[in-house]
Amino acid sequence: QVQLIESGGGLVQAGDSVRLSCAASGRTFSSAAAAWFRQAPGKEREVVAAISRGGVSTYYADSVKGRFTISRDNAKNMVYLQMNSLKPEDTAVYYCACTTPTTSYRTPRSHSEYDYWGQGTQVTVSS
Repeated sequence: QVQLIESGGGLVQAGDSVRLSCAASGRTFSSAAAAWFRQAPGKEREVVAAISRGGVSTYYADSVKGRFTISRDNAKNMVYLQMNSLKPEDTAVYYCACTTPTTSYRTPRSHSEYDYWGQGTQVTVSS
């Protein structure tokens, strides 16, 4: 089984930058697509960013384009979300997710396409 553990969240001010980290266990991480989702209180879980197997393709929600960057380091079994110019509306619990091994280089964007999930890390952006 793949286990994912997020870290890096906390209380920050608007305009700050934060890098979230996701540590993945297992031997198949490099063959999986990965993503960051977030869920604010009372709202649906939404995809923030996704990265394909091999990192050849990325996807970003319109709300974070130009501010967030997803990346991965397969040698370390890590996926990151660099968040710049944070806004209060970015406040949410952020979840790391990955798929089962795939030969596809696409970036799945639906939560139902992801098989493994971390426990989440809270990011609170104050104004």
